[in-house]
Amino acid sequence: MTALDPIARRHVALPGLRLLTRVEDGELLHSLLWQVGDGWRMISSAVLGGGIGERRWILNAQVGHGYRRVDPDRHLADLARLAGVDGPGVGLMTAADVRAYGSAHDGGVEAVATAGLGVRGWAASPAESTVTAPRAGTINIVAAIPVPLTDAALVNAVATATEAKVQALLDAGLDCSGTPTDAVCVAAPSPRADEEVHAFAGPRSLWGARLARAVHDAVRSAANT
Repeated sequence: MTALDPIARRHVALPGLRLLTRVEDGELLHSLLWQVGDGWRMISSAVLGGGIGERRWILNAQVGHGYRRVDPDRHLADLARLAGVDGPGVGLMTAADVRAYGSAHDGGVEAVATAGLGVRGWAASPAESTVTAPRAGTINIVAAIPVPLTDAALVNAVATATEAKVQALLDAGLDCSGTPTDAVCVAAPSPRADEEVHAFAGPRSLWGARLARAVHDAVRSAANT
């Protein structure tokens, strides 16, 4: 891991995550929650709070393996309210046990990954759909970069995190690029007056390289759990 440089020291990483527990339809389920408050911009492919914008919390919620609800956004919003958070946030969902998460830090960048690999394969497939039955699946990645990023750099960060995820899966000996329902969320501080906003987050940029290493280690750890 790289040393934490002076720029990174000026920012606080995502506040420590909380593990939540609930009983739903007779099943004991868990969630990971970050209550970050104001001052964060996020980019996400999540079903709740996806896109780019100011967000105040992130919830990675475990659901049952035979999940059948057709309103996951509403379900996640209800779970967030039960957890006591308000305002805009990001809600991710997985059938994997989120207690088996992997985490890593690199030079001020933080990454946490949960990995359900029951349904996995390659992104480019000749079949329209190869999933015939719901099983534990979804790799969810939550990452925080401690410096402000432009919109383009946030998009670049998602690509970098995805490339690092695939590399981690291959390094873990898995013949896949992911699962059909993988999701990602990258958070960065909102810009402040007279502060540099970084325009690059590709894998060879300063912050993109740190992001790639952190995501790689987090995903590989989760995949091997």
